Amino acid sequence: MIIWINGAFGSGKTQTAFELSRRLKPSYVYDPEKMGFALRSMIPPEIAEDDFQSYPLWRAFNYSLLASLTDTYRGIIIVPMTIVHPEYFYEIIGRLRHDGRTVHHFTLMASKETVLKRLRTRAEGKNSWAAKQIDRCIEGLASPIFADHLQTDNMSIQDAAETIAARANLTLAPDTRGSLRRFTDRLMVKLNHIRIK
Repeated sequence: MIIWINGAFGSGKTQTAFELSRRLKPSYVYDPEKMGFALRSMIPPEIAEDDFQSYPLWRAFNYSLLASLTDTYRGIIIVPMTIVHPEYFYEIIGRLRHDGRTVHHFTLMASKETVLKRLRTRAEGKNSWAAKQIDRCIEGLASPIFADHLQTDNMSIQDAAETIAARANLTLAPDTRGSLRRFTDRLMVKLNHIRIK
């Protein structure tokens, strides 16, 4: 089973993914961006695309690896990744579903103000690459293609993870961490996923 968590950059996808992974065993957080960074590092800058999702190879690779993992890994694969183009959605998620694999897709929705506030917590201002993508993400992801939508303006990371689990009919282990441990866990996720665009 795959749980794909979509949303604007800064919407809380990665934090929600790791919150789910802590409480769903066995599970694995799969990061499609890693292939994008690898492609970017191997392509001459003068012919490089601004968005690595534009490379058919990126989409084909992630489809193939996710298909292989669902056939060999007995846990739940959690994928935090923004996909705004319907054709890219169909090339990966749609194809996985067409081939008989279970993919639960959720989009974390929030107002522009909320996303900007969340971006500031990771030291990204209104002129950052992620902030400049907010409008296109909010507009594109509102499409029914990207359902199931979760409105997260007033939702904590824990609430988002529990809502996703409930909608996917999954039972989470109790969260027995104290507030300090919860804060530390989320800080480590944030530090480990700082992106320089």
